Amino acid sequence: MNEMDWFEHWFDSPYYHLLYQNRDETEATNFINNLIEKLNPPLGSKIFDLACGKGRHSKALSDKGFDVTGVDLSNNSIIAAKEFENETLHFFTHDMRYPFRSNYFDFTFNFFTSFGYFNTEREHINALKTMSSSIKKDGTVVIDFLNTSLKELNKPSEEVKLINQYSFKINKWATDKHLFKTIQVNDIASDSILMKFEERVAKFNLADFDFLFSKSGLIKTEVYGDHDLNPFVEEASPRLILIAKKIVL
Repeated sequence: MNEMDWFEHWFDSPYYHLLYQNRDETEATNFINNLIEKLNPPLGSKIFDLACGKGRHSKALSDKGFDVTGVDLSNNSIIAAKEFENETLHFFTHDMRYPFRSNYFDFTFNFFTSFGYFNTEREHINALKTMSSSIKKDGTVVIDFLNTSLKELNKPSEEVKLINQYSFKINKWATDKHLFKTIQVNDIASDSILMKFEERVAKFNLADFDFLFSKSGLIKTEVYGDHDLNPFVEEASPRLILIAKKIVL
């Protein structure tokens, strides 16, 4: 597997969707509700859900009366998302490192740590440039990222999950620059290894985002530390949620 495109293989894998099939959506729904209350977008606002997965959160936004476009690199996820499509909800397979509908959206959302996967700084800047270029001059970008400074995230750990006929052996560890997770998929009956994947997320902190924003046409306006939009505290907050505007010259 090519290290540069690990996310293409893993996020499109049936094992990925099996492992994460029972994620608790309550927190995600509450976060979106809190965010909409905070931003107060007018009905009909054009919203870009960048890295939308199977589109559940895009659908929730569409149900609230917004015109939503979701994109994701995983073609299998987009195939599933297209079942939700209607006049105000559309999905496309797209790589966030490349532009999409310049100066078109009122809001661009990047939810649940769907950033930080790339191999180079330039690729991360290109993804942020997509966010910047996608919004109108008075538009808003929201990035929901891990608070990578938390000590517990940087501690090694190991667990095994049994799902159907598979066992998932999950190991987590960290370096100075990245958080890693390996997932080894075994067939329980034969105890044979079917696949092994590695997730990798850059340990971007607030200062890193300020730098990356400066290179991509964005400027930070607000920062929150959790999905209830409480203030960000580097030593304690579980999330790093950034709200940004386009730099207009």
